[in-house]
Amino acid sequence: MKILVATEKPFAKIAVDGIRKEIEAAGYELVLLEKYTEKAQLLDAVKDVNAIIIRSDIIDAEVLAAAKDLKIVVRAGAGYDNVDLKAATEHGVCVMNTPGQNANAVAELALGMMVYAVRNFFNGTSGTELMGKKLGIHAYGNVGRNVARIAKGFGMDIYAYDAYCPKEVIEKDGVKVVDSVEELYINCNIISLHIPATPETKGSINYSLLNKVPKGAILVNTARKEVINEDELIKFMIERVDFKYMTDIMPAAHAKFVELFAERYFSTPKKMGAQTSEANINAGIAAAQQIVGFLRDGIDKFKVN
Repeated sequence: MKILVATEKPFAKIAVDGIRKEIEAAGYELVLLEKYTEKAQLLDAVKDVNAIIIRSDIIDAEVLAAAKDLKIVVRAGAGYDNVDLKAATEHGVCVMNTPGQNANAVAELALGMMVYAVRNFFNGTSGTELMGKKLGIHAYGNVGRNVARIAKGFGMDIYAYDAYCPKEVIEKDGVKVVDSVEELYINCNIISLHIPATPETKGSINYSLLNKVPKGAILVNTARKEVINEDELIKFMIERVDFKYMTDIMPAAHAKFVELFAERYFSTPKKMGAQTSEANINAGIAAAQQIVGFLRDGIDKFKVN
């Protein structure tokens, strides 16, 4: 069996070493395609491989068609919208992610953004504190749970809404459950956004929903760009000069946000949530372990298609 690690933005060496150890211990061959600059390089590399580990690399119908022997693709990370799931299913290819492996890294970034926002971007003026603030966690998955854990240390009053997570699971963590997304936005000073980009959620953070937040509210987005209705967010921020938007995913209208809201808007230059050495290593090794488990024992626990 031949396993390909295809990473335009490579894993850290220690992560690659860990991946290699897992793959070779199972008796499989590991090949690397790092820092590639053209899709043609990827198409050539996948021709004779049985499994692929990727990060933000695009696995579309053309790539899947070229990979005649492919059995599994694992996205080292939580999101997997860079893989064409329909085409993968048509080609009989299993697609997995590695949920939870970079959850703490993303959660720490979210809390860091909250501190940056309440302290007015460290611009020398008097800010406020997180202690006592009402934090609303929009989607209580792996990242949301880590946000709650860290926020407790700040002394925040923590609420959550998740349409798919049982109420008792959230309450067990000492987090208050609200019954609707509207209730979350009405009651919380800071919203931490963790919803995936799905047909139901794309553009769902819109003018109507944002207009429910209290004065001085902050929205922190470490989820996906697509869930924000940018035109309506801009309209809202023009009207609500008390509101701040912090994001880990640069909006398409970034220049306009900077021009209009320089003191109330911040975006990282690229998606940074999982960009820690620890998350890099964890996700890569988990991907290798899942591939071995699938090829050797048929385990498909994290299959997403």
